[in-house]
Order: sequence, then C-alpha cells, then structure tokens
Amino acid sequence: MTQIFAHRGYSASYAENTMGSFIEAEKAGADGLELDVQLTKDGEVVVIHDEKVDRTTTGSGFVKDLLFKEIRKLNANKKGLKKEQIPSLVEVLEWLQTNKLICNIEFKNGLIPYEGMEEKVIQLVRKYSLSERIIISSFNHYSIVYSYRIAPEIETAPLFIEGIYMPWIYAQSIRAKGIHPKHSAMSDNILFNTMENGIAVRPYTVNKEEDMHRFFNLNCQAFITDDPVKALRIRKQYEKK
Repeated sequence: MTQIFAHRGYSASYAENTMGSFIEAEKAGADGLELDVQLTKDGEVVVIHDEKVDRTTTGSGFVKDLLFKEIRKLNANKKGLKKEQIPSLVEVLEWLQTNKLICNIEFKNGLIPYEGMEEKVIQLVRKYSLSERIIISSFNHYSIVYSYRIAPEIETAPLFIEGIYMPWIYAQSIRAKGIHPKHSAMSDNILFNTMENGIAVRPYTVNKEEDMHRFFNLNCQAFITDDPVKALRIRKQYEKK
C-alpha cells in the first residue's frame, strides 16, 4: 500500500518544519515525514526549508549567518498563537526514537554549499541508530552521491523538477534506491517502468484528491503531501478493495 509522507510535517494545518507539525502528522497516522535541513553559522543542523528565515519566522537573514542560539529565539509559528522554535535535527531524531516513522531528510544545499553537511547529518543518524528509517534526498545530486559513498547503508533518492529520460537507469547509476519526482513531471508509464526496475517512486507535493487517487491506483511506494489527513482518508477507500 502506498505510504503517506507528511511534507514538512502536517503543513496544511500547522507551521511547517516545526515539532508541532511533525507530532500532528504522526498523530494523524502518516507513515513518514519529509523535512529540510540547513546549517547555522556555528554549524548546527537545523530544520528549515528556505535559505533565509524571513518567510517562516519572525526573524530575518540567512540561516548560515545566524548562530544556533539566535535561530532558537525566533518564532517559527508566525500565524499561530503557540510559539514554535526552529527544531534542531537532534531534537527530531530523538523524537523519532519514540515512534516508527520513516524520515526523508532533504539537504537544502543547492544554492549554499554547506561545508560538512553530509557528514554531520550522517553522524547524527548513526548516533541515534536510525539508518534503516532515513532517506536522504536533494536536488544537489552530487551531495547524495557523496552521502552514499560515506554511508551506503542509508537510502538516497534524487529530487527532480523536470522529467528525466529512463530515471531508473539514472537512479541505478548513482546507487539510489528511490527517486522523488515532481508529481506532474512523470507519466504513468515512466513511473511504472521505474518501479518495475526496482526503484521506489515517491512523488511530491501531492495535495489534490485526483492526484492522490492517481498514485494510489498506480500503487507507487509513497507520495509526499501537505495534508496527510486527506491522503489517509482517500487511502481507506483502497484498503477496502
């Protein structure tokens, strides 16, 4: 059965990439989470999507220019009543030890080449004995190839915006066990061929009901959505069949 990954947590209803959003995704019954990591000025791995803190927090400036203690003072729940901090990856991994969720960690190192990000994340994943439940993805495919080289036990999956010719061949060539394509950039035929060739397909970001039906019908390994509750409701129709 197609797994449901909560995109930046249950981001349709809660502040993205916050512990509140992750906890609510787990409570809702999601199979996994998708989150993004960057590095602070003093080298802490923090969970935030944008290179700057302006959109999602009360602060401003680049993550790379702020110290961890400065980042922790910001409110990552601008619209809500409850203050939420930007989580450290450590905080998320500690919490993951209390449940069985799969976690897709996306390296946000396409624009800013964070030095040592791969080593830091892998070291933490190993420290918390979570290698079996982590998937590392990135639009920076050099980064995930490097991650595979230093940690072949952790699954990698390249992200794509455009369609790619014979994506299973590409995935095999970089030793990735899965691919995370933009949901609209992949035909049913290519998706099916990719899975037939042993590569997991987890499209993003699948929010419309008709798109969810499409991927449940194709029985792809997973899809990534802002609204795990909607996805779970639709999946129930397929579980009865």
